[in-house]
Amino acid sequence: MKKEYDFSKGKRGAVIPQVGKTRITIYLDDAILKRFKAKSERTGKGYQTLINDVLNSYLGLMEKPLTAEIVRKIVREELSSAS
Repeated sequence: MKKEYDFSKGKRGAVIPQVGKTRITIYLDDAILKRFKAKSERTGKGYQTLINDVLNSYLGLMEKPLTAEIVRKIVREELSSAS
């Protein structure tokens, strides 16, 4: 380890910028934040991620998860169109 480091060209802020995300300040009711933090502890997923997921779902922006049934449907459609 060096005795001294040169931070003259250093930049403040996140080390890795988040593409497609914007940092904001938001005020939420204490009860809402408490519920999301409790769910975060149960699921192991960050509370901010959970809030983002709920907002995406409410706005209809969530992608449907790819299930085995959906894959089967796609394969059937592709096979029938290839015939």
